[in-house]
Amino acid sequence: MERMTVQTQPIEGQKPGTSGLRKKTRVFMGPHYLENFVQAIWEGIGGAAGKTFVLGGDGRYFNDRAAQVILRMAAAAGAGKMIVGQGALLSTPAASHLIRKRGTDGGIVMSASHNPGGPEEDFGIKFNMPNGGPAPEEVTNRIFAATKTVTSYDIVEAQDVDLSTVGVTRLGEMEVEVVDPVADYAALMEELFDFDAIRGLLAGGFRIAFDAMHAVTGPYATEILERRLGAAPGSVRNAVPSSDFGGGHPDPNPIWAKELVDLVMGEGAPDFAAASDGDGDRNMILGKGVYVTPSDSLAVLAANAHLAPGYAKGLAGVARSMPTSRALDRVAAAKGLDVYETPTGWKFFGNLLDAGRITLCGEESAGTGSDHVREKDGLWAVLLWLNVLAVRRESVAEIMAAHWREFGRNYYSRHDYEGVDAGRAEEMMAALRAAAPGMAGNVVGGRKIAQADDFAYDDPVDGSRSEHQGMRIVFEDGARIVFRLSGTGTVGATLRVYLEDVETDPAKMGRDAQEALAPMIAAAEEIAGIRAHTGRDVPDVKT
Repeated sequence: MERMTVQTQPIEGQKPGTSGLRKKTRVFMGPHYLENFVQAIWEGIGGAAGKTFVLGGDGRYFNDRAAQVILRMAAAAGAGKMIVGQGALLSTPAASHLIRKRGTDGGIVMSASHNPGGPEEDFGIKFNMPNGGPAPEEVTNRIFAATKTVTSYDIVEAQDVDLSTVGVTRLGEMEVEVVDPVADYAALMEELFDFDAIRGLLAGGFRIAFDAMHAVTGPYATEILERRLGAAPGSVRNAVPSSDFGGGHPDPNPIWAKELVDLVMGEGAPDFAAASDGDGDRNMILGKGVYVTPSDSLAVLAANAHLAPGYAKGLAGVARSMPTSRALDRVAAAKGLDVYETPTGWKFFGNLLDAGRITLCGEESAGTGSDHVREKDGLWAVLLWLNVLAVRRESVAEIMAAHWREFGRNYYSRHDYEGVDAGRAEEMMAALRAAAPGMAGNVVGGRKIAQADDFAYDDPVDGSRSEHQGMRIVFEDGARIVFRLSGTGTVGATLRVYLEDVETDPAKMGRDAQEALAPMIAAAEEIAGIRAHTGRDVPDVKT
């Protein structure tokens, strides 16, 4: 084995977003691209020498090759140990748990989350901190700075490490421990939830369906739901991870998981259904004849978390991303809980979790989690729902109806305009920022605007400030419109428009969300001129 120093030069565009660096797979496969970014990670965290890291990914195309490169670079950088998921697989929440359980110096997660996979699709890589959470802006800024000055990287020339077998081996002076990617995570779930109660529910004829979307949660869901909890064989669908996710789009929403939605809306529907995404950190919840929005799911779980053993003592507080509906706020007000509104990106919850200010948190983009890890966790949300169902012995539809009667219903939807010209999208946002100071008091669609601003967040733990996090338009009656450009895509810009209206009349809580939100949809067009700026008459995706 030989240690080599390879000369390189900076490559433009390697700025990590809220969830690391995501680009087309062939970009990552280009000369020095992956290596430059890994070298920047080492420099951004103060070096790898003597440190222990976790490594794993969602199994997408190039995952296996990237893992070998990272291992060889870690060995060359003097890392003491790498803990790797068998087959280079680890769901993002499982990686977070492993980092925390083993007390490592952090970890590298290879994933582009819910984005499609394959040689012509997307790949991603991010660094997670010793607390198990995504690197904060301070660290990602250092990593980005290093990408602009890198001139060389070290790597060892060696045979591939066997990642197919659990056990310990060495790569030069570095120890490589290959671990079962599921075992530690499954044990944690048994500590948090009443598996006996859930087994009883399933044994009584309660039928479930879980769509792993050909992604990393297949082995986790099969082990936990079918083997440990006794769900009928085949309850976990599309359970074998695939490098291109079976040719599909591993995003758990009614568009990309349409077969599952059709299943629960049809004859002979299961009592409960769920799906997770590429790396296992997102979730979609459904019941017989009902789709639960991520914002509603977060609110319901906050109201019922005490029914699970891991949360029986109650919640320290709750948090949501700014675009997420304020249904959670209504629960928090009723229960006397502190509620925090953060920018989009799970890393913003990390300080609140570490400081013990919150126990439960979530985002409208199908992400829900708690203080058990420092990432959102799709399968965890599914198990908490099953625990609630096992205790309450009501259907999903009955639980939702009861929740709305008690707290009111926040009608909510997100409209995505994908692949929009980035320049035109930025022009629209700039126009909104310029107009915001004069919007308060204006009447749009018969409703008066109470507040309009470009959301900024002052972290109550470390005092850091994050600006330009999205335009908020808040009406006096509680309705809201939020405009934001997303950083999770790899082509053009994705404009997200979040629409919310509040209903407290029980007789009006059963309407279709798009119908109920029609006035807000019209108001969004009037305020922002979406059609004029994007050239789009309708969004690409409504969730």
